[in-house]
Order: sequence, then C-alpha cells, then structure tokens
Amino acid sequence: MPTPLIDRYRDRLSLEAGDPVVTLNEGSTPLIEASRLSERLGVRAYLKLEGANPTGSFKDRGMTVAVSRAKGRGAEAVICASTGNTAASAAAYAARAGLRGAVIVPEGKIAIGKLAQALMHGARVVALQGNFDDALRIVRDLAGKHPIELVNSVNPYRIEGQKTAAFEVVEELGEAPGALAIPVGNAGNVTAYWRGFQEGGAAPVLYGFQAEGAAPLVHGAPVAEPETVASAIRIGNPARWEEAMAAFTASRGRVAAVSDEQILDAYRWLAANEGVFCEPASAASVAGLLAHGMPVLEDAAPPESVVCVLTGHGLKDPDTALSKAPAVVNCENDLSAVERAVFE
Repeated sequence: MPTPLIDRYRDRLSLEAGDPVVTLNEGSTPLIEASRLSERLGVRAYLKLEGANPTGSFKDRGMTVAVSRAKGRGAEAVICASTGNTAASAAAYAARAGLRGAVIVPEGKIAIGKLAQALMHGARVVALQGNFDDALRIVRDLAGKHPIELVNSVNPYRIEGQKTAAFEVVEELGEAPGALAIPVGNAGNVTAYWRGFQEGGAAPVLYGFQAEGAAPLVHGAPVAEPETVASAIRIGNPARWEEAMAAFTASRGRVAAVSDEQILDAYRWLAANEGVFCEPASAASVAGLLAHGMPVLEDAAPPESVVCVLTGHGLKDPDTALSKAPAVVNCENDLSAVERAVFE
C-alpha cells in the first residue's frame, strides 16, 4: 500500500506537529519513459502521470496538506474556485476530513467528469455567471468574511504539497532531469515544482506552456475572456504569476503558447502511441515541446532529458475524448459481420 504523501515527507512540509493527516494515499505516481516521444524530441523523455492520484489529478498533492492544516486549525468548511480539478479534489478531501465543502465554478465551463466528482463527494457546487478569475476573486472575499478555509493555490499549503512531485521525480530518476515541461494555468504547479527542486539543490530548465487563448504569461497581460479546449488551464490572470515568472527566469527556461489544435494533436498522439490517456490540458506540456523544442541560452548545454508533467487523467473530460475519437463501428450479430468489422 502506498505511504501517504504527508507521512513520506512530513519533515519537509510546513505542517504543525498536531495537525492530522487527511489522506487518500496520494502521491507516488508513475514516472514512465516515453520511447516514441524520446525519438521525436531527440532526448530521453519521461511522463509524470499525475492522473494516477486518487481524484485523477495533481491537485490531490496540495489538497492533502491544505485540508490537513485546515482540520488542524479547527476549520469547519473549505471553499475554492475551480475550472474542475480543484473542485473534485477539494470536495473529496473535505468529505474525507468530515468538513463541509463548497466550490464555485464558471457556468458551462467545467468538464463533465470533474463536475460529477464534486457533486458525488457532497460539495455545494455553485455555477457562476463569470469566468475562473471572477470566481477566485469572489471566494477570496468570502474567505475573508467567514470562518471558511480557502484551498486554491493561493493557499501556501497547496504549494507545499505539490512540491513533493519534484522530490519524487529526483528520487525515481536518481538525479534531477535536464528539463521539466509543464502546462500552466493558475501557475501554482510550476511554482511548486521549482520550490521542490530548489529545496533538493536541483535546477532543471523549466518549460511552461499555455493555451493560445489563455496565455497571459506569454503576452504579459491578463486575458479578460480566456478560451481554450483545455479547460483546466483556461485562466486569464494566474494567482501565482510573479512566482512562476521568477521560476522560469531562474531556471533559464521560458513560457510559450500552443494552439488548441496542437494540444489536441498531442492529446491523441499520447493515447495512440504511448498508451497514456491524459486530459487535454495535460497534453500542453508535450504539445509545447513538439512545437517549440527546448531552447537554451547560448552558454548553456542543451538538456539531455525532460520530464513532461501530465496533470490529469483523460477520463476527467469524456466529452472531448468522444468528440475527437474515431466512431464506434456498429455491427450485426453475426460472426462474419464481426470479422469484417474487425479486419477490414
């Protein structure tokens, strides 16, 4: 049985001694070598499968720490704004802790799998007539007025939990990778990875990728109405903007944008060629490398290895999968008909 993330790394997390451990045995996710992707990129490429966490995304790493600290502080409820994955994770960990949960999501902008999770875990789900940035502003105001714990990535304990993914990457490879490629939405995860690497004395080059329709870090200005098929990174004003940009600069990396078409091409390619089904936003890390390569400064050696972070499982967004997949073949109840359907 996997050891809960907090038990593995408690001496490297900023929890109080008396805080309980609210866990679903998160972390310890697979890091797999991607041979076909390695061929395409010309370096050793690995995939960090964060969709193997209990609720299907990397958010569980931060949520176990944030909700454990909330429980230790005597909170009775947690709240978050979300494009989906945070909602699912917050709802699950709130249920596990015996706390009330509330999530504010942009109306009509959440993938059906994530909505189902939040509802089934018993959270109060409010569909806001606005975007994620509107929702985050409102939940911050609510948390300031009421005794309720805000568990978005502005919560420092979220970043503490998420940095453990960097610890795992180094442990599994035996050293830090030359580079890390990661999707960027609210920018908490890239901030967390950099903190984790730095605490371990490592400094891989960071490559962050945003969707073209939601690329404020690339453009240097907030996007009022972000739009992309990659709903998990459909964010126009990242909460961890400054920290993320500092991480890209310090690592000698960069942030760039990829189109929805490039994201979906990588999404399908990973499933068909590496056997890995991730949600569309996750594929931005691979799409970005395929589109932009791994540039380095003139006086730096090119990375020899790269870890692509795949932040969530493909079953989070079944509607997108079915809309992009080949059609199901209908067939008569007859051996010869099935034979034709299979082999023609």
